[in-house]
Amino acid sequence: MTTTTLNDNSNDPNISDEELNIFVDALIHLSKYDFSEYSEKSLKRRIEKISNDQKINLIQLIDRMHNGSISIEDIVKSITVNTTELFRDTPMWLSLKDGILPQLAKQDNINIWHAGCSSGQEVFSMIILLNELNLLEKTKIFATDINYDILEQAQKGVFKLSFNQFYVENFNKVLNDDPQKIQVSFEKYFDIDKTKDLIKAKPILTQKPQFVQHDLVKDGNVFNTKFDIIMCRNVLIYFNSSLQNKVFQLFYDSLESNRFLIIGIHESMLGPLQPKFDKDKQTYKKRPY
Repeated sequence: MTTTTLNDNSNDPNISDEELNIFVDALIHLSKYDFSEYSEKSLKRRIEKISNDQKINLIQLIDRMHNGSISIEDIVKSITVNTTELFRDTPMWLSLKDGILPQLAKQDNINIWHAGCSSGQEVFSMIILLNELNLLEKTKIFATDINYDILEQAQKGVFKLSFNQFYVENFNKVLNDDPQKIQVSFEKYFDIDKTKDLIKAKPILTQKPQFVQHDLVKDGNVFNTKFDIIMCRNVLIYFNSSLQNKVFQLFYDSLESNRFLIIGIHESMLGPLQPKFDKDKQTYKKRPY
């Protein structure tokens, strides 16, 4: 680990490149986590927030990491972004429902990987679609995230109603877009408790996926499976271009031919893997070998 000294008296909230490297080196030295290829701007912003929340400066934060008075897992939890919604970006879900999933309907088995699944709402959205299209029984779903605590929350499937009331609107836009068809009730998949301000995913949603702690930076494809769909939305935006290309290579190697990678609306594939995919908005279809 580098021995460069930080300025303990600095009141400047901005983190320099040198300070960022010291923090990342400390995290590598003290844990299994490597953030050296994350977007510097995003990582600096997250570290500043941790320091501000703790009311300490960066050198004090690193000291607490070394003496164990602050949890490394809590720091990683604060660095990684855990925002997701049911049927977020409804046009993408409509394209899944009307275009991508019907292409897989004749297969005997369907394999899906949600990489960076956070608290699970995107996974549950997929399960709902699969169930409504009568594809759920033959589908295997892996849901992974670097953050163990957020995976535990996903397995419970319990969320604040007041914070997530727009879920019902998204649900209806995707599932009930055709007034000529029988309408699907939100309560088919969620129990709602207005007095406790909670919604709870029913077992059909929480028991189907295999939730696995996984680090995209170093863990690779640990599932011994080739996938038909890989969902990794609003994760790659926090990686630098070098790490993005490594993860795109992982996804390419993990996909069946002519199958689908779906990324976030503000993300794109610009590196050497781009010619190996056909792009349609947020969906990248792996070209035949």
